[in-house]
Amino acid sequence: MTAEAKSDRLLISIVAWKGADLTIDCLRSIEPELDSVPGTRVIVVDNASPDGSADRVAAAIAENHWGSWATLIRAPRNGGFAAGNNIAIREMLAEAQPAEFCLLLNPDTLVRPGALRILLDFLIAHPKVGIAGGRSEDRDATPQMCCFRFPNAVNEWLGYLGIGVLDRLFHRHLTRVGIPEQPREVDWVSGAFMLIRKAVIDDIGLMDETYFLYFEETDYTRRARLAGWGCWHVPQARIVHLVGQSSGVTVRGQPRKRVPRYWFESRRRYFATHHGRLYAAAADLGVILCYPVGRLLDVLRGKPNRSTPNFLSDFVRYSALFHAEATPRMAPRSSV
Repeated sequence: MTAEAKSDRLLISIVAWKGADLTIDCLRSIEPELDSVPGTRVIVVDNASPDGSADRVAAAIAENHWGSWATLIRAPRNGGFAAGNNIAIREMLAEAQPAEFCLLLNPDTLVRPGALRILLDFLIAHPKVGIAGGRSEDRDATPQMCCFRFPNAVNEWLGYLGIGVLDRLFHRHLTRVGIPEQPREVDWVSGAFMLIRKAVIDDIGLMDETYFLYFEETDYTRRARLAGWGCWHVPQARIVHLVGQSSGVTVRGQPRKRVPRYWFESRRRYFATHHGRLYAAAADLGVILCYPVGRLLDVLRGKPNRSTPNFLSDFVRYSALFHAEATPRMAPRSSV
């Protein structure tokens, strides 16, 4: 195999927990794209689903004759998103000729025609870009927010206040960057559809498994940025993202659920790791003050209720004001 022939080899990592139908539909959407990305391998890591989902996905792979390109790995426990992806990445690195690119893809997604080839071609054409993400959409093609600036104290406070004049005044500092129509450099992209160059993994190691869910892709792209790799959003590469269907936390059109403990812990870890505990505590104090003000302003202005059950009390409980984060541990490097 020539260097050119293997330069675009792709591994797709799908980490699933329950939701077998979603995972099977995702695999079905990938199948028509394989001709445009020859040699692609898909690894589905089932994170110890308790409902028999792994058996159903394995049966679907066999019944649809997907075994030549799709493999199921049963994780011994549910270690979270980062741990699940690391299982697939280790498999990739153990190969005699590892793929040069790894795509993290949520099981609650459907790949639009051409999306894989477009995103892959972008990284091939831009060797200094280490990570790229495409556009996530609703089924009716309504675009979703999927590229962002790194979280910091200021954009956290602005986000929880939700005051239009302040958003306009500090628009360059908001977490969200809007809905770009052309490729642009961003701080981080959603892990639901995130392509990583193998050279990035070689440089900075695997994902940090102490993040169970949320903030792990933000942490990873920040570490990549510190190592000199750029991150870009490429809106021409499109997927359907059925938001929240895989985790069950933020399901569109349903009442807001109580935010799970691991979200608060992941957020605290991210701020403490990248900014220090004092900064994290100051950021938390600002959120504690801004959140009730923002919700009161929503009521006074007749805006939709953005309150989440027990959010403020839970935020205080798990805040860096009261919890000292363990000494930041760098993500494990593969022993392969």
